[in-house]
Amino acid sequence: MSLKRDAQTFLTVIEANKGIIYKIANSYCKNSEHRKDLIQEIILQLWLSFHHYDEKFKLTTWMYRIALNVSISFYRKENSRDQISQPLSDGILHLYEAENTGELDAEVDRLHRFIKELKEMDRAIMLLYLEENSQQEIAEILGLTVTNIATKISRIKLQLKQKFSNVKT
Repeated sequence: MSLKRDAQTFLTVIEANKGIIYKIANSYCKNSEHRKDLIQEIILQLWLSFHHYDEKFKLTTWMYRIALNVSISFYRKENSRDQISQPLSDGILHLYEAENTGELDAEVDRLHRFIKELKEMDRAIMLLYLEENSQQEIAEILGLTVTNIATKISRIKLQLKQKFSNVKT
């Protein structure tokens, strides 16, 4: 089955998979206004690349790859901006996010904070892992080997486990 490459099909694809875009944007962008810009940039890049989509790969794999690449670039620019300006402290932002998203379970909230503290690539791997993508799918999305992904997941899990144990002591 060939994917029709018109605007209506694109909008249908975006609507069906918007969770991918929002999860990645939320993980890479603290500021809600910047996050809106990031979401727009991801959708723009998806649109510009839509006619290049290779149907040999899953549509979600293609979307993850573009969304992650755009987010990592955006994150780097945002960090440069943050070093120049005086942003709100993480504590204030955390309170703001908790008010706007409802109260999350404390452990899940802590996990999200720890994931946001990871390096860019490690964060991408954990997002994909938590989305229950296979190691093979994660490797395809990020352009790494399955062995490399397995090693990184193991190390990241250990790192997160240590952060949790440090909080509880």
